Amino acid sequence: MAQEEEILGKAYDSRLMRRLLKYLRPYRLQVTIAIVSIVLKSFADVLGPYLTKVAIDRYLSPEKASSTGIWSWLSPQPLIGISQIASIYVGLLALTFVLEFLQTYFMQWTGQKVMYDLRSQIFRHLQHMHIAFYDKNPVGRLVTRVTTDVDALNEMFTSGVVSIFEDFFVLAGIILVMLWMNWKLALITFAVLPVIIYSTIVFRDRVRDSYRRIRVAIARINAYLQEHVSGMVVVQLFNRERKAYDRFSDINRSHMDAYKDAIMAYAVYYPVIEILSSIAIASVIWFGGNDIIRHLSVTTIAFTGHPHIGVRLVTSFASLGVLVAFIQYAQRFFRPIQDFSEKYNILQSAMAASERIFKLLDTPIEVVSPAVTKAPSGEGRLEFDHVWFAYREAAENEKSAAGNGSTPALDWVLRDVNFTIEPGETVAIVGHTGAGKTTLISLLLRFYDVQKGAVRIDGVDVKEMDIADLRARFGVVLQDPFLFTGTIRGNIRLGTERIEDADIEQAAEDVNLADFIRALPNGFNEEVRERGSTLSTGQKQLISFARALAHDPNILILDEATSSVDTETEFRVRDALSRMVEGRTSLIIAHRLSTVQRADKIIVMHKGQVREMGTHQQLLAQRGIYYKLYQLQYKDQELAVGSTPPSQSTVSADD
Repeated sequence: MAQEEEILGKAYDSRLMRRLLKYLRPYRLQVTIAIVSIVLKSFADVLGPYLTKVAIDRYLSPEKASSTGIWSWLSPQPLIGISQIASIYVGLLALTFVLEFLQTYFMQWTGQKVMYDLRSQIFRHLQHMHIAFYDKNPVGRLVTRVTTDVDALNEMFTSGVVSIFEDFFVLAGIILVMLWMNWKLALITFAVLPVIIYSTIVFRDRVRDSYRRIRVAIARINAYLQEHVSGMVVVQLFNRERKAYDRFSDINRSHMDAYKDAIMAYAVYYPVIEILSSIAIASVIWFGGNDIIRHLSVTTIAFTGHPHIGVRLVTSFASLGVLVAFIQYAQRFFRPIQDFSEKYNILQSAMAASERIFKLLDTPIEVVSPAVTKAPSGEGRLEFDHVWFAYREAAENEKSAAGNGSTPALDWVLRDVNFTIEPGETVAIVGHTGAGKTTLISLLLRFYDVQKGAVRIDGVDVKEMDIADLRARFGVVLQDPFLFTGTIRGNIRLGTERIEDADIEQAAEDVNLADFIRALPNGFNEEVRERGSTLSTGQKQLISFARALAHDPNILILDEATSSVDTETEFRVRDALSRMVEGRTSLIIAHRLSTVQRADKIIVMHKGQVREMGTHQQLLAQRGIYYKLYQLQYKDQELAVGSTPPSQSTVSADD
């Protein structure tokens, strides 16, 4: 994740900008109002100093030329004329306030809408991604895409682009007005621009590097915090607090140092621009003031008998009003230039963020519902028809090898798996770790697609079914129960509106959980904190059982669902299982001997293949792989279950 934050790219990428602008299309009206407000506000900002020039040249230090042209309608009486100009100035201020409000409101409003749309699209896309995608992409990276990167785009829409447009129009207007009023003074004002441009480039490079380091440090801080807060139990258990703190301090210090470098760059750059702009203003005052003084001297000479000299020089002098207006324009001229460097960094960050976001959105969804779907009409017959499966890494190796003309050597997780589970049948799957047991469930729920063979439900290939319809047929209890923040009732219902409160309570009763819930202060409305931190592992597992049962699935899947519970909870679950599997097709990743013994059929997996199949007694009689597992893992427990009370039963080793 930190390496991705290193990438900055261009400050402007037309391809990315075109994609970003598509998100503004639903809000054309608001964007149009904002742009028009920007243009009009820029015009009002440029017109203000010119009104000062008119007031001075027409009334305070009268010039003959100022009484003609577009301002000839002003009153010849100074008090009335100045009042008219002041009224226009106040009107411009009021108009500027309205335009500033419209611009700010609509652009901020649009920015929030775009953020909402983008985040919704990203989250929706993440919901449709196949499970293999999450095997390769850390949670911290995906959270950063939805939060930090979208915030960078919002800043571009609401601050970067708007300010650049406004600054551009203001600069263009000021340059045109200054050249029109007095091109000599304009060139004097622009004389410091090369130094300012050079300073801006240096500042931009320094700040860009600092911002890059800041983003990298933030990415590392997020990743480190997520990992060590989640693993705080292990950190404390092995007394790693000091080591973890020192490492976090190093990462945190790199963030602070990067920010200090950015602060230093700003602390140097802005005073430099202020000094250069002050030099430009001082030059305007010097040359413009000398021009005015020479004009006054020439006018005196004209009155003493040299009128032609006076007339010739009057045509080129800078009036007092022009000089005052130039001072104001020069002050306003350098402010947008200061902003450009900062807006450059905003644009560059936004382009980098958009590239990462679009890379995520362009990641193909590999497991999708077909255009024409089929719906099984049976009671839940499951069939694995000569299934071969390798995870995506192996599939990519296969494509690469095919391109090179060589024969791929795939690391098959499942090899020619072939079995059938009849409706209402309870089947247990056992085998060593890595034998492919959980992979069977992943293929059945279509978290992955098989490379060879087919997985069918009631004769229909799962690839031909609608994914939502497919997964709605299953009730799944996993080895590690996951609870969401909310209430116990909400975690059992899990947003399924058809489940009534009575169904939730009945499901809790069936899994022997109701007594525990009723003993809580708020009953089924008891608050569940993040990941169920206030509940024991056994309680969370029982809630998972109730959740599966409340959804009334046709097919029940238990993936080592009793491996992490204590013996007492196991007996509760064992008692509930008989009610849960009744009338349902059940597939159980076996973990406890009692579950295996009650199954109608036991499938033994070994190195991705089905090696044995039969009932508990049949497999023991074969004295094969199952018999060895029984000898190693189940024999002692079976004896304990048969000879001791439940509270004293021995807990078997994990599968």
